[in-house]
Amino acid sequence: MDPQVGSILEGKVTSIMKFGAFVALEGGGSGLVHISEIANTFVEDVHDHLQTGQAVKVLVLSAENGRVNLSIKKALPQQERRVPRLPRTGAGPQTGAGPRPAAASRPPQSQFQGRGKAAPLPLSGDQDFEDKLKRFLSSSEGKMADLNRGMDGKRGRRRR
Repeated sequence: MDPQVGSILEGKVTSIMKFGAFVALEGGGSGLVHISEIANTFVEDVHDHLQTGQAVKVLVLSAENGRVNLSIKKALPQQERRVPRLPRTGAGPQTGAGPRPAAASRPPQSQFQGRGKAAPLPLSGDQDFEDKLKRFLSSSEGKMADLNRGMDGKRGRRRR
């Protein structure tokens, strides 16, 4: 019988692999705690966080086809789950009162200025991921086109 999804159970670590740890559950059966579900911080080596035979509390994420996926970090109380955020540096809105320094409001100098190309706009913390990705892709495509154009003369043009 599969454990109830969303329930918190006690278990013991039975084996540790490079991708996670297997945990024997209290009611029988076992499940896998993937390396990404062990701790709130980056886990490079599972052995740094768990030992074989260690008792752990786990949250059942899913249980289907005899496979049980578990999480240690989601079984922690809410206070322990929070990862302290590092202060942001670089461009972006400042929280302090007063005007921003003049140097911070100017866009950075670009390697493309003077060659008839627009300078890439600086990234700020206010943009969402999709905007940053679109900006990166357009910048990357432009650079690759310039590189390919420069290489065509060196390779000799091949016509099909």
